[in-house]
Amino acid sequence: MTQSAIVLGAGMVGVSVALHLRRRGYDVVLIDRRGPGEGASFGNGGLIQREAVYPHPFPRALAELRRIAGNRATDVHYHPLALPGFVSPLLRYWWNSEPTRYLGAVQAYAKLIATCLDEHYALARGTEAMALLRPIGWLRIFSQPEALATALAQAETARRDYGVGFAALDGAALAAAEPSLLVARAGAIHWTDPVSVSDPHALTLAYAGMFTAEGGRLATGDATTLRRAGAGWQVQTEAGPVEAAEVVVALGAAAGQVTGPLGYAPPIFGKRGYHMHYGLRGNAVLHRPILDAESGFLLAPMRAGIRLTTGAEFARTDAPATPVQLERAEPAARALLPLADRVESAPWMGVRPCTPDMLPIIGKLPGQPGAWCAFGHAHQGLTLGPTTGRLLAEMMCGEAPFVSPAPYRAERF
Repeated sequence: MTQSAIVLGAGMVGVSVALHLRRRGYDVVLIDRRGPGEGASFGNGGLIQREAVYPHPFPRALAELRRIAGNRATDVHYHPLALPGFVSPLLRYWWNSEPTRYLGAVQAYAKLIATCLDEHYALARGTEAMALLRPIGWLRIFSQPEALATALAQAETARRDYGVGFAALDGAALAAAEPSLLVARAGAIHWTDPVSVSDPHALTLAYAGMFTAEGGRLATGDATTLRRAGAGWQVQTEAGPVEAAEVVVALGAAAGQVTGPLGYAPPIFGKRGYHMHYGLRGNAVLHRPILDAESGFLLAPMRAGIRLTTGAEFARTDAPATPVQLERAEPAARALLPLADRVESAPWMGVRPCTPDMLPIIGKLPGQPGAWCAFGHAHQGLTLGPTTGRLLAEMMCGEAPFVSPAPYRAERF
C-alpha cells in the first residue's frame, strides 16, 4: 500500500489535497458522505482573499462586546443555550487575540494568504476553471468618514507589511464604480488583489474533475468508520471497504469526530453561516462584491444571482437552522441595492471550522503514523485550499515545503 492515501472530506481543502497527491503519483481515494463541495465550500462569499492577512480576532473593546452580547446584531448571533459549549474555545480565542499573540498569528497567517492566488491559478490556468475566476477584487463600503479613515490607515499598514493592494474611493468614485447603489456612502476601500468566484461550488467541482481525470477516485462513505488496517487505514464506503497506507482528515468542523477516537481532540469550534440569492430589479447591476462595514453583510454577484451572506452564528451542532441574520440583513441590503425576489425557497446553511489561535491545522496527526490533518481554515477554506493541498502533499512526499509548516502543526494543541 505504498504511495496510497484516503482523503476524508471533499470540500475545497480535501479536493485540493487529493489533487496534489495524485499529481505526485499517489493512488488516492477521496471520500465524503456528499458530493464534492457540498459542505461549507458550497456557501461563502466566493472570494479568494489575498487581502485577508489579518484573521478575525476576538473582540476586545467593551463597546463591541456589549453590542454582540445584546444578540441583535446582523454580523453575530448566538443561541444562549449553546454558549456553555463554546466557553472553553472562545476563552482561548480571546486569549490568543491579545495584541502581541495576535501579531504572531497574523505573521503566520499572512504567509499562507500570500500564496493563495498563485496556487489557485496553478490549478485553474488552461482549464475551464479559469472562467470562474474574476480578478475584480471587492469593495468594503463605509457610511461614516471616520470609520473609513481608520480602515484606510489599517489598509496602508497591510500594504506596507504584507504587500496588499487597494484603492481608496470617495463617495463620488464609489457611486461611479457601482451606479446601482441606492444610497450615498462616505466611500470605500477597493481591495484590488482578490479574485471573485462566480460559482464556488463549480470551482470545487472543476478541481475534483481534474482529480478524477488524472486517475483519482471519488467514493461515498462514512469518515467515522476510519480504523487501522495493518500498517495502513480503512474506511467503509458504499462500494465496500477502502484501504490505503495513509489518511488525510480534511473534514472541516467535523474533523474532531474522526480525530477524537484516535487520541487527538483539537479545540475546533464551528461558526454557522447562511446565504440566499436574489434577482435584481430592472437594469440594475452589481459589478463586484460589496461588504457593508456597518452591518457586516456581503452582497456578491454570482451565477445564481446576488448572494447575500451573513456573519457568524454560534449554535449547537444539531440545532435547526435559525437564519435570523438573513432576516436582519435583507432589509438593509434592499435599502442598499434594488434586490428583486429571493431565488431559493430556503436559505443555505454551513459551518466554518475555527481554531482558537486563528490558524489552520496542517500536518501529522499526533501519535498516529500515516495520518495527517488539513482542517481549521475558518472563513478561508476556499482561499487556502490549493495552498494547503500543495503544502501537505509536499510534507507527505518528503519534499521541502514551499511554506514553513511549523506554525500550523497539530501538536500545538
